[in-house]
Amino acid sequence: MEHEILLDVRHLTHIFPLSRKTAVKAVDDVSFQIRRGEIFGLVGESGSGKSTAARCVMNIYQPYAGQIYYKGIDTCDRGQFRKNKKMLQCERQIIFQDSTSSLNPRMKVKDILSEPFRIQHITPKRGTLSAEAAFQLTYVGLDNSYLEKYPSELSGGQRQRVAIARALAMEPEVLLFDEPTSALDPQMVGEVLSVMSTLAKEGMTMLVVTHEMAFAKEVSDKVIFMADGVIVEEGSSSDIFEHAKKEQTKEFLNRFHTNL
Repeated sequence: MEHEILLDVRHLTHIFPLSRKTAVKAVDDVSFQIRRGEIFGLVGESGSGKSTAARCVMNIYQPYAGQIYYKGIDTCDRGQFRKNKKMLQCERQIIFQDSTSSLNPRMKVKDILSEPFRIQHITPKRGTLSAEAAFQLTYVGLDNSYLEKYPSELSGGQRQRVAIARALAMEPEVLLFDEPTSALDPQMVGEVLSVMSTLAKEGMTMLVVTHEMAFAKEVSDKVIFMADGVIVEEGSSSDIFEHAKKEQTKEFLNRFHTNL
């Protein structure tokens, strides 16, 4: 039985105006589907349009054209979005590239992890906010001593794990990772990969935006390679990394010395 389509992106186009007369087309007629339980890699160089496409998917940007359906809801339609706002905000979570700017430096980890429950007026499953925070932290491999720490006292990998824990607190259906490892050293990349592989085993649906090919190969089931705002090639992870058909894809892989 085929898994249900959670995200259905159709003919997505996004334009950034540079001045009154000129604009850049960052995403140009991009379509793809993500099924429940899939880990979907959106790869390409900086400026390829992959992060813009992902931010449209998460309603951070309002697309210039196209439709984005989540569980059949047209999230670009203002009326449908408003009607389903709480569900959409809880079920779709994003982990940004730079956890330093996404975590409030004046809040302790325990308060960072409790904040989504306060904002959404949700009662934590584990009874109290502190018990919920401790549970989520343990899940990403950090013990309770980190609850009292501030983001500045953590390593980059630890901060990213706190950001993941905060996202998971809402029990999302889809997690978007936007360049989650680009600011990390190799050991810290391993920490984030470890959490993601645990999530994958539990069937979490993930959209991973990255230009780091070794990381994409490690985590993705399906891959789309983007350049200049369009999809150049798409297929399974092995199709793209071992049997790329398009010259542009091959050149990109060779240039990054990924030995794939």
